[in-house]
Amino acid sequence: MNNRTTAIRRQFNRSAEGLYDIHADVQRTMAAQLAKSLMGWFSARDADPLMMLEIGCGTGTLTELLIKQWPQASITALDIAPTMIKVAEQRFQSNQAADLRFIQSDVEIWAAEAPSDSFDLIVSSACFQWLSHPRQTISHLRRILRPGGLLLFTTFGPETFRELHQSFDAVYYANKMEPQRHGLSVLSPEHWKDVLIEAGFSVIHSKQEIYKETYASPRDFLQSVKAIGASTSEATKIEGLSSRRLFTEMYKVYEEKYSIQGGVIATYELLLIEAGGSESS
Repeated sequence: MNNRTTAIRRQFNRSAEGLYDIHADVQRTMAAQLAKSLMGWFSARDADPLMMLEIGCGTGTLTELLIKQWPQASITALDIAPTMIKVAEQRFQSNQAADLRFIQSDVEIWAAEAPSDSFDLIVSSACFQWLSHPRQTISHLRRILRPGGLLLFTTFGPETFRELHQSFDAVYYANKMEPQRHGLSVLSPEHWKDVLIEAGFSVIHSKQEIYKETYASPRDFLQSVKAIGASTSEATKIEGLSSRRLFTEMYKVYEEKYSIQGGVIATYELLLIEAGGSESS
């Protein structure tokens, strides 16, 4: 496991033990959108039971929606963080009817070793932005998907945290420095389409939605992001600009540019992407 993956697992372990479900409003919205989009696909299937894989199950938000709507399905739920798995298992410990199993593993390793043609449906909500090797992983997921199966996932697009990135850029430029990325670099819908085509998917549909959240202040916004385990940054420490000064100046720019009544806004670009092997899928 590389340093990036270890850091991600550590972050989500902490958030599962803390305030993840309190702050995960956007993640709940994405899970609900994904579950809703599946309803028509399920009604057209005759497999019994459906074999489903959920990647990045977290505390079980999407898992719960799937079980409620399709109680006969067999669900394998995967997450990299042991504490997330523990919380999810506790969520369903009284549900004896569901055919549900949890696995703690890194999907980028697990999928490479999973048997081919194992699942009718693979879903993931608010997880794929964390993939270190999306091309390899998507290729493995295509292999373990059965003929006529479907891959459906939500993730974040490049406009996510636009205000934050622009505020950081303004501080770097004001100090005559090259801007650094504070947060993840994520794929656009066009890049995801290229990845999926390369993996062997031939029918790809995507939807984009701009979603706005209001926070009391930029500091509260970042604390909320940290609480859900999403505070990974690609920025490195540089000479001449301390972290404290960088963030103080960023907060000031953010408040000057993006204040509204009640606080400040933060943009999320939500992507819903569906991929299958043929039009009949």
